[in-house]
Amino acid sequence: MRHLIMITLGLALAAGCAPQQAGTFNNPVIPGFYPDPSICRVGDDYYTVHSTFEYFPGVPIMHSKDLVHWRLIGYCLTRESQLPLKKARASGGIFAPTIRYHKGTFYMITTNVSGKGNFYVTAKDPAGPWSEPVWLDSGGMDPSLFFDDDGKVYYIRHEGQADGYIAQRLLNLETGKLEGPLKKIWGGTGGIWAEGPHMYKINGKYYLMISEGGTSYDHSVTIARSDSPWGSFESNPKNPILTHKKNPKHPFQAVGHADLVNTPDGWWLVCLGVRPQGGKFHHIGREMFLAPVVFDSNGWPVVNKTGTIDLVMDAPKLPQKIWPEGPAKDDFDSKTLAMQWNYLRNPYPENYSLTERPGFLRLYGSAMTLNDKDSPAFVGRRQVDFSCVASTLLEFEPKSENEEAGLVVRQNDKYHYEIAVTLKDGKRMVLFRKVLKGKVIEPVQYVDIHPGPVILTAKATPLTYEFSCISSTGEVQVLGTARTRDLSVEAIGFTEGMCFTGAYFGLYATGNGQKSSTPADFDWFEYAATN
Repeated sequence: MRHLIMITLGLALAAGCAPQQAGTFNNPVIPGFYPDPSICRVGDDYYTVHSTFEYFPGVPIMHSKDLVHWRLIGYCLTRESQLPLKKARASGGIFAPTIRYHKGTFYMITTNVSGKGNFYVTAKDPAGPWSEPVWLDSGGMDPSLFFDDDGKVYYIRHEGQADGYIAQRLLNLETGKLEGPLKKIWGGTGGIWAEGPHMYKINGKYYLMISEGGTSYDHSVTIARSDSPWGSFESNPKNPILTHKKNPKHPFQAVGHADLVNTPDGWWLVCLGVRPQGGKFHHIGREMFLAPVVFDSNGWPVVNKTGTIDLVMDAPKLPQKIWPEGPAKDDFDSKTLAMQWNYLRNPYPENYSLTERPGFLRLYGSAMTLNDKDSPAFVGRRQVDFSCVASTLLEFEPKSENEEAGLVVRQNDKYHYEIAVTLKDGKRMVLFRKVLKGKVIEPVQYVDIHPGPVILTAKATPLTYEFSCISSTGEVQVLGTARTRDLSVEAIGFTEGMCFTGAYFGLYATGNGQKSSTPADFDWFEYAATN
């Protein structure tokens, strides 16, 4: 059945950019929705964590040997007890994790803005399992940990709102309790949202690095130092040390939220940034970038000589390790979903099965839809290339007109495009629908479909998505196109409140207000970048 129809897909370029030359790398090093990077080193291994907001499981762990090539090895938050997301708003949930390693234990600290606030989990193996949360406090966000030489552990975070500051307390690891009052240690250089703090001890000095300006086009990284972790902190006279806000034509924008790591090849910095397309519109998310750092004669860090980040840069002088690429096609032959798949909020297990029909992902549509602030029957993976094709083979015979199942390009609950099989006027059909600002953009397109399996496809370019289907007879029908800019953070953020996520390709089923009695069977899903 799965070989009835064949599709030929293109090959990927490195990170969706120019071909990589020997001894260089291309930014971003982790493309797609991997924002708010934090990094730690353990021997010859490097690990990053990233924000996940309303998606589950939460906080992916990426692993590298050379800072350029990364692989997903797991998630910190894989249980509802660690990550309660019930009714979490879009772009709620998990904000800005930090990862640190101390005396044989990994620590990941973060904020669940839709839950009880700031907490940390621990693990001996970064791939997991991770512990149950140790809850700290409910104020502020962007927590970080600093382990000093004298055994003291400092808990550092943003306090307040846009006009806030960086504050600090001591953390007792034995009790998991905070000690002493919350003390302001630095207010930044005057930019809004002094956030994302990380502290380092370098050559006897305490350096406090933060981000300012908000996580958009005025984003900047600034740094201060002191002889004591409590301050007072002296601001670098050349702040900011990293920003692109004065380079509006640069292909990378909104760079910030950085973390430093010391390597055998000196200091390096990871940060987030975006790649706008067709103007100031970015839709695949905030991505992870890499740049070298050196300390000048006055002991201040300088990022990439210019305080900016380039597309092509000299690679770290570390032993290169390129991980094998995973298969483009997921045949759903395992009893568990592959690691790249995510749910919306905490999934309802009864909506999913990989065993009732071996070799298929079976979804049972619930009353919930993609528009609801809940967990519909949905699994999705990040779009990490501007030009790519996502396809799935679906077997679905709806019995009533409320039932539908298909393929969605999702930004959040109010912004998504879908192509799906449904029943209309007693006929099995394929629909193409745009939902913007929470409303269906009329008209919805419908085409008749032959009996049997159907392939649903979303083809992306930097500016458009094209949606089509292929019936069991091989007939190809294009249902319509949609603009990528309408799923951009800028289009959403300026009208519906801030959006911090990136585009996902997802498989879904719904009964549109009623529990569906008909299972939707997805035989395979394929994702490939195209030239």
